[in-house]
Amino acid sequence: MSRATRAAAAAPNTVTSRDGTTIAYDRVGHGPPVIIVVGALCSRSLGPGVKLAPLLADRFTVFTYDRRGRGASGNVTPYAPEREVEDLAALVAVAGGRASVYGHSSGAVLALDAAEHGVGIDELALYEPPFVLDASRPSLAGAWAAIDAFIAENRRDEALGVFLRSVGVPGFVRMLMRFLPVWKQLRAVAPTLPYDGALVRRFQRGEPLPDAAWRRVGIPTLSLAGGKSPPWMHAGTRALAVHLAHAEHRVVPGQTHDANATVLAPLLASFFG
Repeated sequence: MSRATRAAAAAPNTVTSRDGTTIAYDRVGHGPPVIIVVGALCSRSLGPGVKLAPLLADRFTVFTYDRRGRGASGNVTPYAPEREVEDLAALVAVAGGRASVYGHSSGAVLALDAAEHGVGIDELALYEPPFVLDASRPSLAGAWAAIDAFIAENRRDEALGVFLRSVGVPGFVRMLMRFLPVWKQLRAVAPTLPYDGALVRRFQRGEPLPDAAWRRVGIPTLSLAGGKSPPWMHAGTRALAVHLAHAEHRVVPGQTHDANATVLAPLLASFFG
């Protein structure tokens, strides 16, 4: 196979969002459609979808995509969370107009926003949306302000350092990461960190979920937390399950924010099945 043929085979599918942004996606498998919505710094090639999609593909048609500004997707500006809802809506349309959605971290908040805006989502599985709803950890407002400032100055390494520290990555690990190949990938998508901030920061102030948040979301929803994740994550996922009309809360034993795909896939298959 020639280099050109290999490149063509690896090229993603694309769909055009409402504002003209090209959204790149992959699809694998056969069966009812499931869309994976990843969180900060993740893409089609980096993050939970890489291992999870193949494990679901024997029962579902699984879509993974590059959120705007990442990977092979475009980045029409100015940014607004509503544009990402439109991106997800475009992908649901490709899937046939209805789909089940798995959202991880800030991707869980994006999925909730899409359901609230009437995107054709039948079921939601949400893993650890990063809510800070009580005093179990400090507000992240200061971290997002620093990230915004660093990205505005194109200081990507500093922005990544603040973000990784805010999500609990130890100092020696952050230092080591700078010398690993993954750091180049993280630097490439670092300018989209403010996009994640725009989605989640209003739910990270140590205050309860607003009464009006996602009140139109009446579809079956699974709110998940890892058994080894910190108390503030459990508090947030439990509160979400209480807040939504048709949601249940479940703890995934032995897992952290980076859940093992082999553990998660059977749970999702059962819920979406």
